[in-house]
Amino acid sequence: MTGRPGPALSRRSLIGAGLGISAAGLTAAGTGQAHAAGPAGARPSSGPARGHAFLAAAMDAYPDHGRIRLTQSYTDQAGLFSTAFTYDNALAILAHLAARTPAGLTRAKALGDALLYAQEHDPAHDDGRLRQAYNTGPYTFYDGSLQPDGFVRADGTANVGTQFGFTGTAVGDMAWAGIALSALARRTGARRFLTGAVRIGEWIERTGRTDEPLGGYKFGVDGANQKLPFTSTEHNTDLVCLFGRLALLTGDRVWRERRARAEAFVKRMWEPSGGFFYTGTNDGVTVNKSPIPEDTQTWTHLALDSRRHSRSLGWAAAELAVLDHSGRANSTVPAGQSYEGVTFSSASLLANEDAPIADGQPKPDRNGVWFEGTAHLALALRDRGARGDEARARRLLASIEQAQDLLGGAQTVGGRQLPERAGVVSATSPLDTGFGFGYYPYRHTGATAWYLMAAARFNPLRV
Repeated sequence: MTGRPGPALSRRSLIGAGLGISAAGLTAAGTGQAHAAGPAGARPSSGPARGHAFLAAAMDAYPDHGRIRLTQSYTDQAGLFSTAFTYDNALAILAHLAARTPAGLTRAKALGDALLYAQEHDPAHDDGRLRQAYNTGPYTFYDGSLQPDGFVRADGTANVGTQFGFTGTAVGDMAWAGIALSALARRTGARRFLTGAVRIGEWIERTGRTDEPLGGYKFGVDGANQKLPFTSTEHNTDLVCLFGRLALLTGDRVWRERRARAEAFVKRMWEPSGGFFYTGTNDGVTVNKSPIPEDTQTWTHLALDSRRHSRSLGWAAAELAVLDHSGRANSTVPAGQSYEGVTFSSASLLANEDAPIADGQPKPDRNGVWFEGTAHLALALRDRGARGDEARARRLLASIEQAQDLLGGAQTVGGRQLPERAGVVSATSPLDTGFGFGYYPYRHTGATAWYLMAAARFNPLRV
């Protein structure tokens, strides 16, 4: 996910907006009573194998619309049609690489080449940027208008996600794409992937660098190409990895200075008395004290590997812990099931359970488990390796694997049934992030990719 010092500016801030999601629909989507059928007579495979099967299905959902394609981010039932978020596709690349198989490498390279295509065939810009999201297949929008193209439009340009307004460019999204491309460059030795990652880094330097008192790199630009005033801890954490990778792969010392600038901002967000990181700043001067999100606690460990700051994992594990079950207000978890993990932020625990998350949306469950963040924490605990960390990580992974088995049944991608028990839902129940948007129990490329990296002990943020 991308960082959000201000509540309206997440990559996901439009998820759930006008999607026609109802509480009844979510209950049906989460029952797990029906699953898409797998091959006749096939035996259930391992959790990671089924996670990879979901990523493959989400990548191959539109076979008649071009060889160059991205992975659809959410199942059709989420109402985002064929939207492929740049961040989710970067994660898919990294999860494919984590598998360390020839098939995984082939898929990772294909997705990397699609990101390069988007970079080189933007309909309006030629400066190295990627957009928040793209369309990867055709669909009919809510107003009846047809979106007829695959990822590559008839005129050869990349199919930017204009229907939902996903046309801006966030530094965090760009950083993750650069991290994925640099990982491909390291794995394959192919120069094109490093060239694309360097272009991303240079765009971030030109667009995001700030000399405000708190420093670091700012949020990015909106769809009108106007610079956004916020600075995100999460984004700058991503840049610690990206700029470090570019320093290593190019040998150019300028990336070390840029990495140090991003790292300095992150460390300025540290709250030593509580042992956690704040989310960022809206004006470059004042630190935002609330809400406190999960990812700034776990990604900082994965990127910094700092013993002093690793207390943030304990803060996330204790202060954001949730247990969701059918007895909870507004829970959509089926009777007899329960799930443990972490929620999105400190504000999620205080959500108004009597009011919808947004207009037309269901009411939130304060104890909804956010599985992407739960996987972040599991991986970070495994990476830290302190006493008790592995046991706690295994419990979190077991909860995610149970969700893959039982939640989000009968969901589709591109109208096609998914392999049986494949893919992890975003959340057990409707979840209010506290940043102006929510998560719901729909199978998700990002959540699945983070689960696969956690299961494989693959740290995508370590240089």
